[in-house]
Amino acid sequence: MRSLDTDALRRAADQRFRSEYHYARFEYLRSPKVVESLARAGIDLAGRVLDSGCGSGGIAVSLAEETDLVVGLDLDARFRDAGTRLAGERRVGRVHFVHGDGQALPFPDRSFDLVLSHSVIEHVASAEDYLAECLRVLRPGGFCFLSTAPYLSLSGAHLPRLRVPVPVHLVLGRPRAFALFCWLGRHAPWALKEAREANTFISRAQEGHAKHDDLLQRVTVKRLKDWVNTSGFRRVQERRYVTGFFRRGLPQSWRRRLERVPWIQDVMTGNIELVLVRP
Repeated sequence: MRSLDTDALRRAADQRFRSEYHYARFEYLRSPKVVESLARAGIDLAGRVLDSGCGSGGIAVSLAEETDLVVGLDLDARFRDAGTRLAGERRVGRVHFVHGDGQALPFPDRSFDLVLSHSVIEHVASAEDYLAECLRVLRPGGFCFLSTAPYLSLSGAHLPRLRVPVPVHLVLGRPRAFALFCWLGRHAPWALKEAREANTFISRAQEGHAKHDDLLQRVTVKRLKDWVNTSGFRRVQERRYVTGFFRRGLPQSWRRRLERVPWIQDVMTGNIELVLVRP
């Protein structure tokens, strides 16, 4: 697996919303972070892998360079002109893309050795059904790697950032904050930190398209724990990443105490990574 090219990743991040292909390249370049997380959990890339909710397909293409077979599935077939193009450019033949629903996977039981769920569960209508399908298609002893962010996270859970760092979603609530960002994208894009190529709130507004909030699950640390506890999976590892604001601004002893307080721990957590195994 190639190492993370931080300069190339930064350039790709600045351009990721120009097209689905640009987003696939961004996913491809950041995929070493996913592989590193898998390695920390003792998971080797081997066998058959399902990227359930693959988006533009960049991560699926990257993983296919390291394993026997990768299947990328997404409800919105964004991969058709992006992941397939990237796979052709990289000469990767062990990746296939499927248009389908992660809550009703079109695969037989016990079809995969690893299921990757990267920033997906917050976008599905039923987290319980989604996890049940991930469990069903895994062989016994197979792993599911799941990452997501609390919807109250200071980082905004798929919301853009203001040039003046004010967490408006914590002040106004998510629906009003989302509406505000849509208005700013159309009328005052200068107020948003990301440029047009890295911000769909600006690009879609300038293209004349309405943007809808596709965050369907209000993920919290506790809610995610409850979903997993009733899913049939066994938890192998959990890692919570505290946002930089709290890492830099709080003494470690204070931070550890606050991380145990409901609601506050959701605000402090930028991302959660879970490694689950099918017994």
